[in-house]
Amino acid sequence: MRFINPKVDYAFKKIFGSEQSKEILISFLNAIVYDGEQVIQSLTIVNPYNPGQVLTLKDTFLDIKAVLADGSIVVIEMQVAAMTAFNKRVAYNLAKAYSNQLVTGEDYPLLNPAIAVTITDFILFKETADTINKFVFQEVTKKFKLLDDQLQLVFVELPKFHQTLEELKTLTDKWLYFLKDAASLDSIPESLGAVSEINFALNLANQANMTVDELAAVDRRGMLLQDERGRLAYAEEQGEQQGRIKQAIALVMRLLQKRFGEIPATISSKIENLPLGNLESLTEEIFEFESLSDLEVWLSDNC
Repeated sequence: MRFINPKVDYAFKKIFGSEQSKEILISFLNAIVYDGEQVIQSLTIVNPYNPGQVLTLKDTFLDIKAVLADGSIVVIEMQVAAMTAFNKRVAYNLAKAYSNQLVTGEDYPLLNPAIAVTITDFILFKETADTINKFVFQEVTKKFKLLDDQLQLVFVELPKFHQTLEELKTLTDKWLYFLKDAASLDSIPESLGAVSEINFALNLANQANMTVDELAAVDRRGMLLQDERGRLAYAEEQGEQQGRIKQAIALVMRLLQKRFGEIPATISSKIENLPLGNLESLTEEIFEFESLSDLEVWLSDNC
């Protein structure tokens, strides 16, 4: 038995956002938002899973939107790779879900609470080791709440969850384990199968129960996300490298100016084009130079 990876957003929507997924989504939201309390009894999935909807990384239709029995709106998103201004995007999606309830001329009392549940496969908050963090509007100093929880942000950071199968106790633990480790399972463990909604979720995630087109779509989406992760990691690495080069150039120029005064533009230009290793060597060689002529000789040998 093999399972698709729920962390791939397309797979996540199939499991949690299909027409038949209501009980799964209710159990999951109760676990994540309400610490396992059976607060949500019923909901409607606004934008159910459609196996034909898979395009590019920029598409947002893979998010899940649900309306609870009390009218509250919940927007759920799975995000595998970090992106620029990610927190702002989450805030924007929450604000949009809240404001779009009204049409022109309708009264504000008609607004229902909105909750954004964001699951990430990367670390967002280095300040805490908690896997789940929840935010509401509150006064900065005295911490009293504003808006009666009309707007809530819930973040789930999967890399912070480290419990083994044997250590799972609560409904929340079991859903977090499902999200993080379902793809590594070769059967349905008894502790997970005992929760009917998780058992159903694992059956939906079972590759044997999926069409060829669905499996191909999950694979394509997974490769796209992996490529995006690699691109971001490379860009970050390159950014760090460029930062180190700039610091090295600045250090070399300070040392040279302190030793020889104003440095000619022709020499400065050559220094700015040196690779990091040569720049680091130059910071040590500077003290051996008697004049700028010695520097120029060194540059001719190392450029």
